This record gives sequence, C-alpha cells and structure tokens, in this order.
Amino acid sequence: MPNLIIEVKDREFMDYQSSGVNIDAGNRAVSLIKEHVLKTHHSGVLSGLGGFAAPVVLPSGYAEPVLVSCTDGVGTKLKIAIELGVLDTIGIDLVAMCVNDLICMGAKPLFFLDYIACNQLVPEQMVDLIKGMTEGCVQSNCALVGGEMAEMGDVYQVGEFDLAGFCVGIVERSKIINGSAIRPGHYVYGIPSSGVHSNGFSLVRSVLTPDVCHHHGIAYDSLLTPTRIYVSLLHTILDTHSLSGVAHITGGGIAENIQRILPDDCSLPLQANWDIPTVFKQIQMIGRVDIAEMRRVFNLGIGLVCISPTPLNHPECINMGQIESGQQGVYWV
Repeated sequence: MPNLIIEVKDREFMDYQSSGVNIDAGNRAVSLIKEHVLKTHHSGVLSGLGGFAAPVVLPSGYAEPVLVSCTDGVGTKLKIAIELGVLDTIGIDLVAMCVNDLICMGAKPLFFLDYIACNQLVPEQMVDLIKGMTEGCVQSNCALVGGEMAEMGDVYQVGEFDLAGFCVGIVERSKIINGSAIRPGHYVYGIPSSGVHSNGFSLVRSVLTPDVCHHHGIAYDSLLTPTRIYVSLLHTILDTHSLSGVAHITGGGIAENIQRILPDDCSLPLQANWDIPTVFKQIQMIGRVDIAEMRRVFNLGIGLVCISPTPLNHPECINMGQIESGQQGVYWV
C-alpha cells in the first residue's frame, strides 16, 4: 500500500492527546515509578521495567511445584481515597486482597501485576498508587513485575480511576491447603484484622459520610487504614504447625468464607470470643444495621481464619471453636 499523505488546510491536526490520551504523561509516570518497582525485585526476576512481558524463574527446592493465581480489586474504598486525595495506601489494599487469597492454599507469592484505568493520567498520582503496591509487595516478599496504565476519558469521569491486581504464587503439591483435610475436632482460630479492610464499603460510605464522621468525632481518613497482609504471619505458623484449612475473610463475612472450605460432613458453631473493633460498632449503631447483616458483610475484626488438627500457640490466634460432625454449615452461638 502506498504511503498515505494527507494535506490539511485551514484547520489544526488531530492528535492522540487532544482525543484524551497523553503518551508523554504515561512515559513520565513509568519513569517516576521505576525506582520504587525495582525495590521489590528478587533474583528470580529476569527483566527490568518496560518490556512487553516479565520472565520470572521458579524457585528451586520444590519436588512438584504448583502455581497458584489470584486477582482482585479494592471496591468502592477507592472512592474515599479519591475523595480525600490520599492514594499512597490503597495500593497496599490491592496487593493484600490478592496475596491474602493466595496464601489460603499455603502458597508463597512470587510476583504481582497491576492494572490502572483512569480518566486522565496524572504521573504523581500513579507514583502514590505504585508506592502503596510496592510496600504491599515488600511485606509479601513478592516482586511487582509489571502493569498497565490505561487512559480512558470516554469511560471514566474526571478524577476517577479503578485498580485491579493479579498475583501468582507457588506451593508444593503435597502441601496444598484446600479444606479437604478438615475433620471434626479440629481447632478454629481467628487472626485480627486491621479494620474494615476492603469489603463492604458501599455500606460503609452510606453510613459514615464525612458529615456523619465529623458529627460523631470519627476521623474520616481512618477508613483508609490498609488491609492487613498475612503472608509472613501465616508462613510463620506453617513452619511449626499443620493447617487443614485457611480462609481469608472478605465479602460474605466470617461464616460464609469459612463455609467455603468446609467438607460436606463438617459444621462449626462459631464463638465470638474477641472484642469487635469500634469502627464496626459505629457502623452498626449509626446506620441501625442489623447484627445478621453486620456478620454477613464485614470481617468484624477477624481477617484470616486458620483451622488446625492441633492447638495453635501463636499469640495472635483467637480461639473461635472446634469443628463438629454434621451437615455442612457455620452458625453463630
């Protein structure tokens, strides 16, 4: 095909930026985040930043290595971060929501990727988001190996953006934890959350508006407390104990997430043996939310549940009951 030559008279040329995409801003953002991303790289990462794909070597020492993958977002918690202009912690949430799911199978995170879609790419905002992700990856001993920034002014309103995260980990096949080994008599322990984490924020935002928070003396920005990352703690427990089940407490609350891993012939009378954090009491009281709804939506102060054939002696483990025989189900007592 011959070269296409267009002669434009009496009007300006169209370009990509005038249609809503700024390539220069994207390149500048990549340049600004590079030093932060490289802090997460370990010896298994074979490339730097900016390639079309990221090669990662599988670690040695596994007889039958199995890859485990997860993807997640941060939900409408992002709306509060955008509203306050506080973007340096929401990236921690993004990593946490992925790696906390991944470790439920006993896996160790290997690498993480992100996807950011926005109305207009502001490099300084991207840096804050990536700083949070790199902090989450450092806490998880996980490499941030790549991502995508998509500027889509026709899809997102001015000032809006969304995040998605993707994580891959590894576990020895014989050490996979999937709940199938859970038996009557096994002990159930909860590990405290750092707060609301990243679920239920459509309800949180309906109840704890900025005006309501001000009226009740609640720090609105405290709702951005990052989701706790359990990678290091769980693998410390696994170094000395065998676990038959692990559940990340996300949407659906404690009972529904435990039930996801219970065998058909096991049940759990769930004991509330912990002090529910103040933020949940405030949501319930101010919003007049029924206790059943609170239990179904929020983690209520328990972010991870471990089920073990033997007692766990870790100081953070809260006894929540024992598995019983019977039709599958988790119920509060």
